[in-house]
Amino acid sequence: MQDDDRTPDNAVTGDEPNALQKGVAVIAEIVTRLPNGPGVYRMINGDGDVLYVGKARSLKKRVSSYARIAGQSARIIRMIQATAQMEFVTTATETEALLLEANLIKRLRPRYNVLLRDDKSFPYILIAENHPAAQIMKHRGARKRKGAYFGPFASAGAVDRTINALQRAFLIRTCTDSVYESRTRPCLLYQIKRCAGPCTGETSLSDYAVLVREAKTFLSGRSDAVHKELAGAMEQASANLDFESAAIYRDRLAALSHVQSRQGINPQGVNEADVFAIHQNGGQTCVQVFFFRTGQNWGNRAYYPRADKSLDAAEVLSAFLAQFYDDKPCPKVILVSTDFGERRLLAEALSEKSGRRVTVNHPQRGEKRALVQHALVNAQEALARRLAESDTQQGLLDGLMTALGLDSPPQRIEVYDNSHIMGTNPVGAMIVFGTEGFAKNEYRKFNIKSKDITPGDDYGMMREVLTRRFSRLLKEAGPRGESASNDEIGPWPDLLLIDGGRGQLSAARQVLDELGLSDMPMAGVAKGPDRNAGRETFYQTGQKSFTLPPRDPVLYFIQRLRDEAHRFAIGSHRARRKKEMVRNPLDEIQGIGPARKRSLLRHFGTAKAVGKAGISDLRAIDGISEQMARLIYDYFHETDPASRDRQ
Repeated sequence: MQDDDRTPDNAVTGDEPNALQKGVAVIAEIVTRLPNGPGVYRMINGDGDVLYVGKARSLKKRVSSYARIAGQSARIIRMIQATAQMEFVTTATETEALLLEANLIKRLRPRYNVLLRDDKSFPYILIAENHPAAQIMKHRGARKRKGAYFGPFASAGAVDRTINALQRAFLIRTCTDSVYESRTRPCLLYQIKRCAGPCTGETSLSDYAVLVREAKTFLSGRSDAVHKELAGAMEQASANLDFESAAIYRDRLAALSHVQSRQGINPQGVNEADVFAIHQNGGQTCVQVFFFRTGQNWGNRAYYPRADKSLDAAEVLSAFLAQFYDDKPCPKVILVSTDFGERRLLAEALSEKSGRRVTVNHPQRGEKRALVQHALVNAQEALARRLAESDTQQGLLDGLMTALGLDSPPQRIEVYDNSHIMGTNPVGAMIVFGTEGFAKNEYRKFNIKSKDITPGDDYGMMREVLTRRFSRLLKEAGPRGESASNDEIGPWPDLLLIDGGRGQLSAARQVLDELGLSDMPMAGVAKGPDRNAGRETFYQTGQKSFTLPPRDPVLYFIQRLRDEAHRFAIGSHRARRKKEMVRNPLDEIQGIGPARKRSLLRHFGTAKAVGKAGISDLRAIDGISEQMARLIYDYFHETDPASRDRQ
């Protein structure tokens, strides 16, 4: 988690004693009603926000420790000060409490907990077996489809590359079932020897099943057996003077070697394990994760959890691991670079959750130790790069402060842009840049809804976007400067950048003035003559326009922000335009839901054919009453009632 920079670590000014005494009193009163058994507790502030989630073997003993101020860290003292109430959930065991704690932390994102960021699901390779000819594909999410899953892989790119190589090695199809069923002749993948062509009988289903079995055997870690089998088949074909078949086996063997060569480090004695290494420096933490499955390295990913600077590596890693496996399957072995007190408890909890034995080890020697050290080097290098980028970024924010005459470097920048074609499908876009770069989870798009805006009126679009954005922010976050956020960056921007000149800036300023936000720093960025990048003109309310030197790093930085806003706006506009193009007219008829729509299209084929149908034809469809038939007919025909009744 991140400390509030306005609060020194060793003291808090103002009414600290009173707030601290109130917090202690709240906790002391609650302790008298707590049981001695295990459970999870939540510390909550006066606004109802969860400050901290913790677990305990004995709720009574653990919570009572917060009522004693002596020896507490500055972080704990601030937490106690802000506590206005507490909530509890008792559990049967401490392992159950650990799992519940991790789940609540991920869901509630409390300010004072270690928080796992960038928690995206990992991709897997799926060999789907709900069809006579199995399909190989990339998979994310719940495992609902019947088949064999292999992974996780660190990135979608790693999966795509592996599938591409596996196609050459095993000739497994990647097409969908509907495409498979519609084929009348082999596709291009068959021609370039990437598929066995079971769809048109180029390979029998029994021979294709052998290819699928070999692929599963290889992905299960028994690559030597597959190599041996293919090499034997190649030699046999060559001995039989079947050189064409021998060449196919040769190419498949080469493809298998290519797959393995791309995996990097392939340990001999570690078949299935996740390796975690943690490194701390400069007040930040990096956790590097390597995935080893079937004796192969399937990639790595770096995480930067939000953690208080006072927490050591062991505390951060312990909290990180519990959250990491909250919604992911875990391997048989987990290797860590730093030992921590709850390592055995975590192993017990993960074993209980997985239904099989899971070990969490801190290796001291041998190959496993070498794997952990390799991951640690990667964590150190990744954090060094991040710190270097952060220093450069801070320099740009300082330069932006000077260029625009701000009181301090902005911590949250919001950039606004509009996109449309001749006024059609208008979309407004907002992108956010914080101290750690682009905050894409904060991006927002605004479909322009007002009917009073003249098509192509950029000023009117900007007014609508900013009115909707800041009216909602005032309602949800409270007055500017008075609310705190549990997220990495606060809800209120320190600077608005508007893509446009003085006109767009004036429209934006008018909206903020009406909302009582006249003190919000803002600047307009207009492209130079002939829309020439590098000659941008900057506008600020009550000041003369100005430009920056052509090679000024701050100018490049602003161009980067504006280009990202433009990219996001264009993408949002194209998505809306595409949706409009494929929208079915039946969707606009009140009372036509998915079931009736399917019935109509199944009977008539197209929406155009539905529009040409008479009322009697429509009534013949199951689920279409006379009233509904007339409603559908009237939608497509602007006729008088007498004409309609003759249908």
